[in-house]
Amino acid sequence: MIEALKVLVKEEISAKAIALLKEHFEVQVMVDLSRDALKEIISQYDGLIIRSETRVDEELLERATRLKVIGRAGVGLDNIDLEAATKRGIIVTNAPQSNVVSAAEHAIALLMSLGRYVPQANASLKGGAWERSKFKGIEVQGKYLGIAGLGRVGTLVAQKASGLGMKVIAYDPYVSEERFHQLGISRSRELKDLFEVSDFITIHLPKTKDTYHMFGRQEFQAMKRGVLLINVARGSIVDTEALVEALESGQVGGAALDVFEEEPCTDSPLFKSPQVVVTPHLGASTIEAQDKAGVVIAEQVRAALLGEPVTNAVNVPAASPEVMEVLSPFFPLAEKLGGLMVRLYSGRLNTLGVEYCGQVAEYDTRLLTLAILKGMFDKFVEEHVNYVNAPLIAKERGIEGREFQTKEVAQKNLIYRIMRADLNGLTPIVLNYFLNHPY
Repeated sequence: MIEALKVLVKEEISAKAIALLKEHFEVQVMVDLSRDALKEIISQYDGLIIRSETRVDEELLERATRLKVIGRAGVGLDNIDLEAATKRGIIVTNAPQSNVVSAAEHAIALLMSLGRYVPQANASLKGGAWERSKFKGIEVQGKYLGIAGLGRVGTLVAQKASGLGMKVIAYDPYVSEERFHQLGISRSRELKDLFEVSDFITIHLPKTKDTYHMFGRQEFQAMKRGVLLINVARGSIVDTEALVEALESGQVGGAALDVFEEEPCTDSPLFKSPQVVVTPHLGASTIEAQDKAGVVIAEQVRAALLGEPVTNAVNVPAASPEVMEVLSPFFPLAEKLGGLMVRLYSGRLNTLGVEYCGQVAEYDTRLLTLAILKGMFDKFVEEHVNYVNAPLIAKERGIEGREFQTKEVAQKNLIYRIMRADLNGLTPIVLNYFLNHPY
């Protein structure tokens, strides 16, 4: 008798999501399970569903001998060891668009609270004081909002802020001119240009080595004096010590923060500043976002366990075993080429062309092109990039991908050149990268 596939739901998801899973699997919901208890029973399960509080690391995965898929009901993957999961052939999937609306709305809520001293006035009145003149705020209409990062959340914030009558300017070097034109917002070529004009600045960048403490002493000094800062992205992007100094000097007039360098965070020098509004990472904490994330992740886990395509897989591209056996050794190379291309070419990219030669051209090379796109965007966009969402990210930024195949060449396997498009046609950026043996 074949044993039923089992799914452990370790953190809360909607009843609808659980019902969807129960149509196919044996489901156990254990939201109060301790880490030690989880380590004892994880070997019994084929699927695991979590949110942000459960840490899935090497130690836990060593015991997860049956585990085939980890579903993160939300966006962030900081609590999952992707390398360890991939090494064990465990699919990791998430719900990358589930909290876009909620995060964007929270950014706007913090912006308005900051401009009108809503939390401070609330605390004052409840404390027995009637201080109308003390909390004189500012209108947002006509003010400049600088957006650092124009991904899905940043784009929605731009649209909502425009609706409030704000003048929106954004910095994102990986979004095309056409996309800026479609959104009807101004482009800042450099962050310093955005700093000089913005009355409010909201951060919507990913957590990477390049964005760590991207907002520090020099950046705060370059901003318009009295600027108001909003961060609902990642806490590590802002240097906490530098922000405290900027607030004390008045260079930064106020800050509204939903994220912190270390979380949970219940004690910070920022909490002592009357100019700071804080929330405990509530960007995705709405009924709608939680329900959406649960249903999406239940669908993803179901697909993974039933052998169907997993559209939000973050670590495993979908292809037949035969094709994967041939192409998989080339994925690291393709990703590195994409990253190299970004560093070699600093202009605005509208079209990416990739030419394949030799035996590799006999296969479906779309996966390799996706790997190149992933390498391009991996460290420069807000969301986690994978082989499925890379073309969507490219499309959002107005970048078209093209492929060319040539079989008659001397080399056995060759990614011949990566090209970009301009008025003169396709121009090579990276030339002659080949691998006669994938290892």
